[in-house]
Amino acid sequence: MAAHDEPIRSIDTWTVEDLEALAATQCGRVLEQIREFAQFHAYRSEEPKHVRLRWAKLSLLANRRLRGDDPWNQARTAQQAFALRIWIIGHLGPDTDPDWNPETLAADTLAALALDSAEAGTLSVGWPDLPIEQIGELRRHKNMTAHLDRLLALLQPSPTTDQLVAWQEVRKHLP
Repeated sequence: MAAHDEPIRSIDTWTVEDLEALAATQCGRVLEQIREFAQFHAYRSEEPKHVRLRWAKLSLLANRRLRGDDPWNQARTAQQAFALRIWIIGHLGPDTDPDWNPETLAADTLAALALDSAEAGTLSVGWPDLPIEQIGELRRHKNMTAHLDRLLALLQPSPTTDQLVAWQEVRKHLP
């Protein structure tokens, strides 16, 4: 076993089961290493779909456990999860599992945003003159909506879709 916050040696010899158990007890760099390794496996095209989805779930678990309390860590956690989820949906297909469901991803995206699109749009007009904290908030919102183009192509018309379309337009003007 790896000690807390020490890199895992020979991670490529570990099974998904071993890494799932380890991820439940670790923090810091070990979790980041697990997240990246699991994501790599999820992206590999030669593994069967069910195996790739299991690796993707492990990556999401490690990502959630890495979450810090500050706004930048929370945004990083959301953005990385959204990027992996939209990739899985786009490449392996949507699913009834909430992580691989476009409608759930749409709702999760809106839930992660502290501002609404109108407020962000108003702030973006004069963003260079804003305090650095507000510029950072706008930047985090831009990062957390990076997947909207791909997601919107998968959604049916709805109030949620309308809100995401508004965000897609505002995103163009964010720092």
